[in-house]
Amino acid sequence: MDVSDTLTATFTELQGYLQAEQQLREDIRFAVRDIEQTTREIQKVLQAIHQPQGLTKIALVCENSRKLFKDVQDQIKILSDKIPANQYYKYHDHWKFAIQRLAFLAALVIFLETEQLIDRQTAADIIGVKVSKEDGFHVDLDDYLMGLLQLASELSRLAVNAVIAGDYARPLQISSFLGELESGFRLLNLKNDALRKRFDALKYDVKKVEEVVYDLSIRGLKPSTET
Repeated sequence: MDVSDTLTATFTELQGYLQAEQQLREDIRFAVRDIEQTTREIQKVLQAIHQPQGLTKIALVCENSRKLFKDVQDQIKILSDKIPANQYYKYHDHWKFAIQRLAFLAALVIFLETEQLIDRQTAADIIGVKVSKEDGFHVDLDDYLMGLLQLASELSRLAVNAVIAGDYARPLQISSFLGELESGFRLLNLKNDALRKRFDALKYDVKKVEEVVYDLSIRGLKPSTET
């Protein structure tokens, strides 16, 4: 085989690799698109809590959200089956924002149900992924943390809307929760620039809710501890 034939064979092989890679990324994009669509449906269901009567229907809202998370789990399985072994982070950018959003929504459901912080294992179980990267398709630690920071913004909004709905106790619960969340994040040595910037926003979320609680206090609407 002369030099020309060798070059032709080499670049033919490379072209085949590039086409396969392009097709895989296209398949991933289609799978992620389905996940994002269901994620929007979950978020739409959860937005009901911001309506005047929404806080009286929290149990139903969470139930309907969990049903949709079952669909997400099936879609995540389809996506994870497409990812070659040990290449999770090669394609991570395709789905990281979707996983962050799902982690946030799962955290919101758990807070509405229990007023507790969701742990990484529970988030992974609700989404339908693993916790450890050694196990394959998993919820990356940064994505989980970003989901918690998104939760803070949603709860600060809920604190305001709860007052409008006449629920004066909920802002106190949210204020306590966000204060503890902020304290927890202060223990972390955040090196991810996106996380650090998002953490700065958490401080404003905490302040916003504190102002709501203060306003309730000076208006004589703050519930007593006994209440």
